[in-house]
Formats: sequence, structure tokens, C-alpha cells
Amino acid sequence: MTVSLGEEIMLLSLDDETGAAKGESAARWGVAAGMLLELVMAGRVTVKGGRVEVFDPTPTGDALLDGRLDRLTRWVHEASSSRKVVAWLTRDHAKGSQDVVDSLVARGLVTEEKHRALGVFPVRRYPEADGTVERELRARLAAVVLEGAEPDTRTGALVALVHATGMHRQAFPGLPKKQVAPRTAGIAEGHWVGASVGEAIRDLQAAISTVTVVTVLSAVP
Repeated sequence: MTVSLGEEIMLLSLDDETGAAKGESAARWGVAAGMLLELVMAGRVTVKGGRVEVFDPTPTGDALLDGRLDRLTRWVHEASSSRKVVAWLTRDHAKGSQDVVDSLVARGLVTEEKHRALGVFPVRRYPEADGTVERELRARLAAVVLEGAEPDTRTGALVALVHATGMHRQAFPGLPKKQVAPRTAGIAEGHWVGASVGEAIRDLQAAISTVTVVTVLSAVP
């Protein structure tokens, strides 16, 4: 089963047993960035100079990606000039994350559980239903980051997103960040991939850094 980068980020963040998201805020930014990067790699979108443009609005055939592409196309066309990557991530990270979770449920990889916290507040959790895909993606991450294998485009992009969002603990549970961060940082530089995707990855890393700093600062009373 082929899953998107956004879905892979979400799988890494969800606790297999409880279904709660670990590092939920970081995962949301990672999911939004992952979906955008998927569209870059599919030749539908360009990300460069901190801005995003729709290069080809033709559907990809993947419902999840096409939903993002349609939403992005309408958003870009509303503007008289090109749009900033930071603005798109800020706009899409919440809805994009829910769409990704819904896709994982539809694929049978996680199951949705609903209950009420304190008997009042509705809460949704997404425990693992089929761990096959997650085990495979964690094996790819381990091979590249821990064993030194050369990354393919998709695995390298996933490692770059993990590094940009600081999701080292979710990707490599039980290992200290300092043990894996040097390798993920090196992969995140993007020397293993073509120029257009490499530039998109660097732009997305910069955008994630910006939005996460703003989120932290806005939370300070």
C-alpha cells in the first residue's frame, strides 16, 4: 500500500495503542508540509523563494492529494500575486491533518474511537488497526538514519520533514535526539535529490521553522 508523506507523518505521531497524537502541533505542520511536497514531487506545484505556485492543476488520481491540489489552486487563484508557503501551511495544517486521519481510517490503518473527556468534551482517538505500513516506513527510516543507507527520494523527504518538525522522538522512540539529529540534519540538506525538490524541501523547512516559532511565541502570556 502506497501512502503519502502526510499520512506517514501522521502514522509516526499516533500512539498505536491509545490513538492519541504525540507532538500533535508538530505533526500538523509536518502533515501540511508533506502534502505540499507530494504535489511538488508529482509535478503539480512549485515551491521556491518562499512562495508556492500551482504548475499543473491536473488531478493526480489520488483523492487525498487531489483534495489538497484543488484547495490550493482555488487559494492561489484568489490572490493577485504568488502566495507564501508560510501562509499556506498556516491555512491548511488543521484541515489537512483531519483529512489525512480520515484517509488512514478509510484505508483501514487506524480506527476511530469517540468518547467524552470528563463526560463533557468530545474526543477522538485513532489507535492502530493494521501496523503493516507503519512497520515498513519505520524500517526505511532506521535503514537510512541508523544504518547509513542512501535515501531514496521519498524516504529522504520524510526524514527532512521529521527533522524540520523536531519529530525525532516519534520517529525513533527510545533514542535520544542527539543520536539521530546529526544524520537527519545531513539528509535534510537535500543533496540526494534533484534541484526543484531540494529547493522545495529547504523552503518548507524554513517555513516550518517560522510557523512553529510564531506558534510558541503566541502561546506565551
